[in-house]
Amino acid sequence: MKETQHRLDVHQAITDRIVQSIEDGGAGTFRMPWNQAGATGLPTNIASGKHYNGINILALWVASLSLGYTRPIWGTYRQWQDKGAQVRKGEKASLVVFYKTFTVDSEGDTEQENGTAERMFARASYVFNADQVEGFTPTDPLPALPRFEPMEAAERFAQRAGAVIREGGSMACYSPSDDIIRMPDRIRFNGTSTMTAGEAYYATLMHELTHWTGAESRCARDLKNRFGSEAYAMEELVAELGAAFLCADLGVTPEPRDDHAQYIANWLKVLKQDKKAIFTAASRAQAAVNFLNERLAMLG
Repeated sequence: MKETQHRLDVHQAITDRIVQSIEDGGAGTFRMPWNQAGATGLPTNIASGKHYNGINILALWVASLSLGYTRPIWGTYRQWQDKGAQVRKGEKASLVVFYKTFTVDSEGDTEQENGTAERMFARASYVFNADQVEGFTPTDPLPALPRFEPMEAAERFAQRAGAVIREGGSMACYSPSDDIIRMPDRIRFNGTSTMTAGEAYYATLMHELTHWTGAESRCARDLKNRFGSEAYAMEELVAELGAAFLCADLGVTPEPRDDHAQYIANWLKVLKQDKKAIFTAASRAQAAVNFLNERLAMLG
């Protein structure tokens, strides 16, 4: 296993898995792997009880959807053993990434003391889903999907975030020039076979709220230097990921927006050209979610 980790390009492996999932789903359906019903609920580590973050949320959502796992609980082989459970023979692990720091010689770098500097590098870790083990008894029942009970929580979250939200017309957008989120009237949202009209409304609102965090006075999210002409499409990807993370946290089933379709080709193009692009997008989306959660925590 150690030899495999040294050879494995973690960024490329996870990017390839996500690209494959998008392509297998069919761009014509306008449905990303993190927008599907089985992706609701943030993946949680069995040992720490904490949610995974950023790119690992996407990686584990994709694994759950492609392999049909029903519970968002994950752990390494040893972590499951420590819980008295056993991974079934023949089960294949899913890839996640973690970062370690190491010290390098920084001779000539006047900003560093003692001629050394710290660098981070990605390492692979392999985890198994609760559905792949024996001897584990979950304490929490599976949520019924779709579910709409948390609508009140989503409404309260949006109201307390501090953004100016105006309803009316037929367009959903964030306007940087006047720092306002514009949403269609709620009655314009239609339910589908998998979600209610209200869930569609709040998922769209979370997308625009993620855009709102990108302002200079908030997260100061500037993707132009990194992605150039593709920056606008990548900002849409950040907003979609942020909405997916928020919807999972609030219990709102994510709804793919129709206008996302025009960005799918651009996303795939950038992801295939830049193996770290999805990591950047997920990191920016996680930062947006953290900003909103910290902002609400300060309000008490």
